[in-house]
Amino acid sequence: MPSTPLASAALDLDDVRAAVDATLSGYLDTLERTVPHPRLAPLVATLRGFVEAGGKRIRPLLCVAGWHAAGGTGSRSAVLHLAASLELLHASVLIHDDIIDASATRRGVPTAHRSLAALRASQGPRAALRFGSSSALLLGDLTFVWSDQLLRDAGLSQRERDAVLPVVDATRREVLLGQYLDLLSTGTPSDDMDTALAITRYKTAHYTVERPLQAGVALAGAGERLLPACSDFGIPLGEAFQLRDDLLGVFGDPSHTGKPILDDLREGKHTPLIVLALRRATPRQRTVLETHLGRPGLTHTGAASVRAVLVATGARDTVEEMIESRHRQALAALERSGFRPDAAEALRSLADAAVRRAT
Repeated sequence: MPSTPLASAALDLDDVRAAVDATLSGYLDTLERTVPHPRLAPLVATLRGFVEAGGKRIRPLLCVAGWHAAGGTGSRSAVLHLAASLELLHASVLIHDDIIDASATRRGVPTAHRSLAALRASQGPRAALRFGSSSALLLGDLTFVWSDQLLRDAGLSQRERDAVLPVVDATRREVLLGQYLDLLSTGTPSDDMDTALAITRYKTAHYTVERPLQAGVALAGAGERLLPACSDFGIPLGEAFQLRDDLLGVFGDPSHTGKPILDDLREGKHTPLIVLALRRATPRQRTVLETHLGRPGLTHTGAASVRAVLVATGARDTVEEMIESRHRQALAALERSGFRPDAAEALRSLADAAVRRAT
């Protein structure tokens, strides 16, 4: 990988995305070449298929944007390795998340545990699914380790490691705590907005926007000056991102989102959308929600009844307003952030895409 400083020219997000993908591909090539036993090859192949199936790459883009915003100097390789390691961390989280949620597809293709289950298809569906889930659990753990290895291979100086590792550690810790809060509340939705928003902040706001941006800023050596600005921008934008995800999980088009439309309702996810509906529902509407939410056998007809309540109570419209409010808050923070103007413009573009997306 060449060592041209990324901050020497205007920030091109398409170029960054391509460079991150190339870094990931090169690392996966290395894993495939160095697999210690031929029967382990399907694990790396499954990870490769999972990573290369798509994804918005928002965390790596924000990481590089943060480094660029702080006027970062140093090698192209170092910041791209850091950014790519965050994408592998994300892959680890998603592999585990799909096991927890028993999801069949991700990004329009089979989830990792479903892909691995195919290796034991001849033993029957129950044995195959057990093997797939167990194997994917291990693959998620391995991917976590590989993300750390990729970071350690970035060639960071001692100063850079000391600045970056606390942010990366916080990223890992917060997303796992958010996953637990989500799991704890799933299946028992209530009108507790504090918990719903806490899940949103831990599982997404910190992990998806704030921390990746801070990691890039820290690598650039501007942590003390710009970390607070990353939080002011990242937390409201991260909340807006998750709120959009909540709406897409219920009202989205599966051909665009890549996930089945019934999953969130069948699991009974505890989201602000559901909290608002429960708070405002008439007795009859509440009965509809309590009858259908969190039911594994939920049908499309039942889901349509739930969606009707979400619309009739105004919950859907209010979440849209929450998204817009947080988007405006993030953009206002960006104006006073002190980031380089070209990086701020790229972050504005990322913010717009994050809240107006259909996937």
